[in-house]
Amino acid sequence: MAKFISEKIKKKSAARLAAVQATYMIEYGQLSVDEVIKDFVNGEVGRYVIEEDSDGYEVYENMVEVEAMDTNYFATLTRDVHKNKEMLEKSLATYLKEGWQFDRFDGTLRALLLCASWELVHTTDVDATVLVKEYVDLAYAFFSKNEPKMVNALLDTIAKQVR
Repeated sequence: MAKFISEKIKKKSAARLAAVQATYMIEYGQLSVDEVIKDFVNGEVGRYVIEEDSDGYEVYENMVEVEAMDTNYFATLTRDVHKNKEMLEKSLATYLKEGWQFDRFDGTLRALLLCASWELVHTTDVDATVLVKEYVDLAYAFFSKNEPKMVNALLDTIAKQVR
């Protein structure tokens, strides 16, 4: 039973990663939402990630196959984020510090925050702390500077307000 739960959690985490990538692709690519979802589900996109490794002298990049994802959850999350993008952006803007503008953030960061905020509001079967941690971990996968800390602070604030 514990292995089943662990696999289910891994598949949902993989779906979150794919949803962030798909949300980015929908905004900046020439494909429709359905085409992007189909490409991810069929494994044509998002099947591998670049993982860095070091021997102490050099840094090596390796292509690593990602975990299988919960395709239904991925498709639902991606479609709902896209369908509610304008509302999510306006909502996120209300939580930003004075002088910060959501539309000036990096595209990957915007995609991550859109997916995370949608889940915090609409996913009640997962504890808010778990969702925040998952998206902060994703931020660390994409960014190495202050973005993960900002993601943590922003999502924590949102979680406290909506949960």
